[in-house]
Amino acid sequence: MNEANPIVTEADLHAYADGQLPETARARIEAFLADNPGEAAMVAEWQAQNSGIRSLFSVYEKAKDTDPLLVAHTRAVSSPPKRWAIAAAALVVFALGTVSGHYGPALLTRPDLQLASSETLPKQAETAFMVYAAEVRHPVEVFADEEAHLATWLGKRLAIQNLKIPNLQPLGFKLVGGRLLPVDGRPGAMFMYENQGGERLTVMVGRNKENRTTSFRFASSGNLETFYWIDGELGYAVTGEITRETLRGIAEECYRQFPS
Repeated sequence: MNEANPIVTEADLHAYADGQLPETARARIEAFLADNPGEAAMVAEWQAQNSGIRSLFSVYEKAKDTDPLLVAHTRAVSSPPKRWAIAAAALVVFALGTVSGHYGPALLTRPDLQLASSETLPKQAETAFMVYAAEVRHPVEVFADEEAHLATWLGKRLAIQNLKIPNLQPLGFKLVGGRLLPVDGRPGAMFMYENQGGERLTVMVGRNKENRTTSFRFASSGNLETFYWIDGELGYAVTGEITRETLRGIAEECYRQFPS
């Protein structure tokens, strides 16, 4: 820190990244960042996160009657072909190939299982993954060494008694930690995992008290894959830049361990 900028705290840097400083104070912080490239890179990461979060929840800036719910109405609705309809058709092929295989014992044999057209859950899961999985210093709020506290804290926020954080170590993914984040404007949870090769995946949980159906879908966005399902009031999404086969096994294990 140089003589011209004697006192710059982390709170100052956060306020700068969030656009909460007056112009005169911003000039002082900008001068400090010009002399401190490490802190400048850190602030740039925070600003990128802010941008990603704003983009993720921009659809909720103004309430509309047509705002999608966490779970779409189960009644069939006639509408022009959309991308989600194409994805649903692909999922049917995917599901048929697994009826007698990996998903047969659990997901596909449930009598209340239905397809849903919800697009908000996977999109939010994808954006959360992109924002946090690349983060080096602060990927989560609470790390794995406080797993019991993490489960209790997030369980209370989501009103889930005895929330169990899935153990994915048998599948090669160790818990990094988790964080609280909004899912459809309500408290949600995200758990992050990492394998020995440095590949990360996230498991997101959201609650919608109006939902009473069960559904599952598979979504792709470039190299990013998301498997998500709705079970009663709760929605789950497993996301990662990993193969579908690996994601299938992880989603099935999460389904077994989460409350039903």
